[in-house]
Amino acid sequence: MPSLIKLKKDLDSAEEIQLSVVGRKSGHMIPRPVWFVRDEDKLLLLPGSGSKSQWYKNASKHPKVEISTHGDTYQLGIRLTSSPDEVKLIVDKFREKYGAGDVKRYYENFDAAAEMTLA
Repeated sequence: MPSLIKLKKDLDSAEEIQLSVVGRKSGHMIPRPVWFVRDEDKLLLLPGSGSKSQWYKNASKHPKVEISTHGDTYQLGIRLTSSPDEVKLIVDKFREKYGAGDVKRYYENFDAAAEMTLA
């Protein structure tokens, strides 16, 4: 498994990652590209349709996920949140990284978010 230092470096140079979650019905890993924000030792995610997003629903049943970037794959635990204060902080960080216009264009519901600890 690649090092945590390499993961952080790879994340700092990536616009998106591949997130794979276990399907709550199929039981199979389901990959999808997602935007993210690295905030120190945390990886922040914002589901495009909020709590209605399929990957969010799947992660609520199976909180072990995989992320892939630059050809390397990492297994992490994911913590989901619907706390308005936490979601707002994550939305603001997405707006800083990707721009308010693109966040408005690609995200339709701001009632949920997720974070993973990189440690």
